[in-house]
Amino acid sequence: MSQKNEPQIVVVGSTMTDMVTYAKKIPGKGETLLADKFVIGFGGKGANQATMARRFGVKVAMVNTLGDDLFGDSTLKNFESQGINTDFIRRAPGASGVAPIWVEPDGTNRILIVPGANNLMTEEQSQSAIEGLGAISVVVGQLEVPQNVTAAAFRAARAQGIPTILNPAPYSPITAELLEVSDWVMPNESEFAAMHPEGLSPISDEIIADLASRLKTRFAVTLGEAGAAFTTLDGRVLRVSAPKVTAIDTTGAGDALVGSFAVGLALGLSDEQAIRLGCLCATDSVTRLGTQSSYPSPERVQELLKQL
Repeated sequence: MSQKNEPQIVVVGSTMTDMVTYAKKIPGKGETLLADKFVIGFGGKGANQATMARRFGVKVAMVNTLGDDLFGDSTLKNFESQGINTDFIRRAPGASGVAPIWVEPDGTNRILIVPGANNLMTEEQSQSAIEGLGAISVVVGQLEVPQNVTAAAFRAARAQGIPTILNPAPYSPITAELLEVSDWVMPNESEFAAMHPEGLSPISDEIIADLASRLKTRFAVTLGEAGAAFTTLDGRVLRVSAPKVTAIDTTGAGDALVGSFAVGLALGLSDEQAIRLGCLCATDSVTRLGTQSSYPSPERVQELLKQL
């Protein structure tokens, strides 16, 4: 395990080039409308979470496969410019991942994911990263890359006593193999309902605690402007509220929460403090446009840490 004064987070996950359109109204079937603004930025749930974590100055390593296109070149340069370890990022012939995104005036968004080279990641790649990076504090994964790849990394982490965090997004049925090695599962409300056998939303502590007990894992459920709820080691559910702000773009807010929660655990904060830190960073991000570009700066995250 890593020293408390030198935390390291490993993110096994996706990279995407975000192509964001801001519009007053999203067109319906067969409809063409004028939009207000278009922006290209760096995204992908894995890359977002790694970027958020790196804002705290902790060591972050990214495990991914990029295409041999211009999007792959620019993504790699972006990681390197931020000081994110790219030793376990591979290149493959073909297209890198892209994500067309539509954002409406109230900040809500619609996203399509085109995985591209993300689907070419291998179990050997992720396992060798965990075994080769030295002292690791936390390993984070999502569902934008093949589940067997994430499971291989989590198994290697579990063998070393390293905690694992699974963000089950975008949702698809989670394999028993992956769930078994996930210490924390962090869905949003719709993902939680998709995981629940009866399709129940996390509207009560009892529903959250029951599903955590059934799946034998701990939950940290993100609840948008209501904050988050998480299960304790003894099976209780605690809730953490989020600050009240006016949201202008919610894209990537969930990833900001996951990435900063991972940092909280790596820094040795209590579970509740780590969740609260996640809520603070996510809420701060929705007050600005963009995905990674909306995340709080290194100076800002230090201010947020002082609010715990």
